[in-house]
Amino acid sequence: MNLGYNWLNIIQDCLLPPTCLLCGNAGHNKKDLCLACYQDLPRNNPCCYQCANMFELPSPAPRLCGRCLSLRPAFDETHAPFIHIGAMRHLVSSLKFRGDYKNARLLGQLLADHLSPAVEKPDIILPVPLHQSRYRERGFNQSIEIARTVAKELQLPLDLDSCRRHRDTPHQTRLAAKQRRNNMDNAFTVVKPIKARHVAILDDVMTTGSTAHALATVLKKAGVDRVAVWVCARA
Repeated sequence: MNLGYNWLNIIQDCLLPPTCLLCGNAGHNKKDLCLACYQDLPRNNPCCYQCANMFELPSPAPRLCGRCLSLRPAFDETHAPFIHIGAMRHLVSSLKFRGDYKNARLLGQLLADHLSPAVEKPDIILPVPLHQSRYRERGFNQSIEIARTVAKELQLPLDLDSCRRHRDTPHQTRLAAKQRRNNMDNAFTVVKPIKARHVAILDDVMTTGSTAHALATVLKKAGVDRVAVWVCARA
């Protein structure tokens, strides 16, 4: 047991007690989120086990959506505990576009809580890279910031060096699914040998899965056997 680390946590909780980032009330379970706001977060269940696309009706067993049946993505499974609406959209967009770093820690904790009992641990976590120009514009990579907390909570190594986004793809917000996939073609490159056989790609939100598909494609060409996708929310 790391007694020094525990004492630091105790001191921090006394001086800076957790406060809900959504309503300002006292935080719950050592998170900056109160119990009421946590319970109101929109859950993504049930969903396709491969791309986390939402189903309207519950399913007795894991199953694929129609899109994955007709056009299988390069990744093998997706874990997206929340839906990208309401409070979850606010937490993600405030991090991404306003630099609210506290949101990254909370999003990472929520994602790690979902993953901890549910998934087979990968060898490494690989946050989706930003192109250098986008990184300079924003000043940080939100996927890396979320991944730092997930890696710490799950005691897994981060890989920030093996892949590069060598093409600055246009924003995908207004593109249709097919356009998004074409937009991401050849966007990523593996620049260092990857010894891991099971990799978890981590991102903030999945919309169509085109980014994860493009990155998973180059990872599998580089020798990775299994690619999971971990995202905070599914759009």
